[in-house]
Formats: sequence, structure tokens, C-alpha cells
Amino acid sequence: MSDVLVVGAGPTGLVAAMLLAAEGLRVTVLDRDPGPPDGDAESVWRDWRRPAVHQFRQSHCVLPGGMRWLAAELPGALARVLDLGGVPHHNMIAGAWGVAATGPARPEDARFETTAIRRPLLDAALLAQARQTPGVTVRHGVQVTALLTGTAQPGIRCHVTGVLTDGGEVLTADLVVDAGGRTSPVAGMLAGIGAEPEEHQVGMGFRYYTRYFRSPDGSLPRQAPWPLCHHESLSVLSVPGDHGTWGVSLVASGRDQELRALADPDAWHRALELYPWFAPFGEGEPITGVTAMGGTGSRRRRFVTGGRPLVTGVVAVGDAWGTIDPQFGTGITIAWRHAAALRDVVRATGTDDPLRLALSFDAVTEENLTPVWESFAAWDRNRLAEIDAEIRGETPTADDPDWQLRIALETARWKDPDILRALADVGCLLAGPQEALVDSGLAERAQKLAAGEPRYTDPGPTRHALLKAVRPT
Repeated sequence: MSDVLVVGAGPTGLVAAMLLAAEGLRVTVLDRDPGPPDGDAESVWRDWRRPAVHQFRQSHCVLPGGMRWLAAELPGALARVLDLGGVPHHNMIAGAWGVAATGPARPEDARFETTAIRRPLLDAALLAQARQTPGVTVRHGVQVTALLTGTAQPGIRCHVTGVLTDGGEVLTADLVVDAGGRTSPVAGMLAGIGAEPEEHQVGMGFRYYTRYFRSPDGSLPRQAPWPLCHHESLSVLSVPGDHGTWGVSLVASGRDQELRALADPDAWHRALELYPWFAPFGEGEPITGVTAMGGTGSRRRRFVTGGRPLVTGVVAVGDAWGTIDPQFGTGITIAWRHAAALRDVVRATGTDDPLRLALSFDAVTEENLTPVWESFAAWDRNRLAEIDAEIRGETPTADDPDWQLRIALETARWKDPDILRALADVGCLLAGPQEALVDSGLAERAQKLAAGEPRYTDPGPTRHALLKAVRPT
């Protein structure tokens, strides 16, 4: 028997396991995919396949707020990231220095530095550290097929006591942690035992078209002034990697059938060339085709309703709890903070009072993470509605003041260096919007600076020009 079973050996599950093991608990991590191949970084990138992780080959970024947390909480894990070739001191706003009215670099801009690494290598680095962590056992190729239940406290539908695997193995624990990500089967298993979580969902989300490149000399193209820019019908995202590699994602609505053509590499490149800030990223050596990924709707689950848990003995962290639009790159950092919150709750409550643990973890999640999820969900709703209008050839309208403020901030960042850095603080998860933008008066200033400006101020094509470019020649 383990004290804790963690379902999923991605960045969330591995970090949760290491944090809980540091509290003296015996933790077993179960993952349905195989582990990475032996060898160097190139073999990990080339040969490791994780069918259960649909976004494994998509662009990923650990934001400065996440890397700062990792350095403080798990410095050994950060050392592993660097050993595998992670590139330190990548500054998220370096491309903005000197653009328009933003001015030159400032000494305090060091806070926007992070370490760039591709997702497969990040997973491999965390796995190597977890395997060396006392109290942690990681098992690959193990599929959880059912939840085991025992006697529940009065008023609780059921109490989870462990899992059953595809090999018929019975594994018991005081706590099961669902870190299985977007495609975790645990929520379905809970429904099967009469404890289906309360679910909130936003639309069908976005569709990502990603391609990775490398340079022959290990250098990176000049950064775009901002790593994520929104345009008519499409957003463009560039993410640096390790060993002279980088990824570029074109992000469309999942409902936009005409832009499904972006799955073709030639159409993808013709589209990228229309965005001057990002076109240079397409001039490297392609090391992947175009990887398309849909099904990214934002979703959040809650295990407590009416002040009482539906189930005890199991909690969900990271994407298994709530998926956030991946184009902002916040998922890994938020998941690590969620795992730390679980560690703090377990430290305070122990695992022998499942009711108290469930209520305490729900409370800290609702206070600290749910508002973040709701903010991103609101953005998704407005952005998808905006793209729907553009597909119909209409002028988008929205009466949501928060959405209007976000648009104003995108415009005003090029007119005021303080607004640019405050927006970067929020985007890098170094500060909250209230602190960085509202209390400082910068939100009000942004609205004044953006008054009368068009919706899209970053250089890029109209939808008509984009569709013309992606159609077969």
C-alpha cells in the first residue's frame, strides 16, 4: 500500500509526487504511456511518443512565474532541466525593447526571464528527478481502469480507497491524486460510481496548428515584439525551445472549417508569411510537420457541492481539475501551484481525515485558482464569438467591459512602457491583474490611450487575405 497514488506522470503528477514525498509520504505514480527512451536530448525528442498526451508535440512554455517557483521549491528538478539543454535567461519581453514607444531594456526586466525547453525534454527532466526522489515510485505502461471504494462518511456518496489496473492489480492508498491531464479517465470513473463531479465548460475551444524548427548554428530568430498576437480570425504564437529549436502555432477557432487547410505545410507557411513579426520563424529547418490539435475547450470540475464533498479519498490537480486555453502558456505554472496547494493542505490536515482534506483543498482551489480559470474562460467566450462574427463577415461587438479592457491593453502596450511591463507581469504570472493594472491606474490609462484605435493594431492580414493565401494554388 502507498500513502498516495498519483494518476499521470506529466509535469503536474511528477511535481505533486515530489512535493508529497518531501512530506514523508510514500507516493506511487502510475502512467499509461511508456517512459522516455534512453539516450540524449535528441533521442528523447525524436523517439518518445505519449499517445495519451495530445498536446505533447505542441508549443509549451514554462512562464517566469513557474520557473521562479521551480527554482525555489524543487531546485534539483530545475538542474535536470538545464542538464537536458534547457536555455536559461530567455527574456519573454526582449522582442519589445525599442518597439514603438516601449523604450529600451530596463534592469528590472530580468524578472521576465525563464528557461526555454520543449515539452518532451521537460517531462524527461522531471521524471529523472522524481525517480531519484526518496519515497517516489514511478510506473509506466499501467492503465487505471477503475476506482476502488470503501465505507464513506455520512452524507458522502462514496470514498475512494485505491485503483484497479488493466493488469488486474489492486492498489490501495489513503489518497488518489488525479493528475491525468485533459484526457484523464478518472472523472468518468467517478461518474460510474455515482460521484460525477460538477462540471463547467466553455464551447469547443480552439484548434492549434504547430510546427517546430531548428537553426543550423543553435541560434534563435529575433523574438517577435510579443510572443502571442491576435489578428482577424487567427492568433500567432512563437515559443523558444532548447538546442536552437522553436515552435510556432497558428491558433484558429475549432469551428473555422476554412482554416482547416492550415494542416497542410504549404498552406501553413503561406499563412505565416502574412505576419511580419512571425514570418522569420518559418525560415528555419522544419523538424516536424504541422501538428494539428483540437478539443481544447476550457473545462473545470468541482468535487464539492452544497458544502459537502461528492466523494472523498480523491482529488484532481492541474488539467484534470481545470483546463485553460493553452495559447497563453499558463497551464504548467498554474498546475504546479495547484500541486503546491495540495501539499500545503496535506501538511495541515494529514491523510487520515478525508472529509477535512477534501473540504480544505476545495476551499483553497476555489479561492486561488477558480477566479483565474473564470477569467480565461471569459476570454475564450469573447474571442470565439469575435471569430464567429468575422467568419460571417460581420463586425464583432461585445459589451463585456473586461473584454474591452483586454483589447485596450493590447493596443496601449505599444504606447506606454509601464503598461507593457504590467501586462507582462500578469501574462508571466508574476502578479495579478488587480495589483498590476487596476490598483496602479494603468488599466484606466490604457483605455484612454486605446480610444479610437482599430481592433487589431499588430501587423497582419484581413481574414479575406488569409483565406486567399491558404487556399490551394
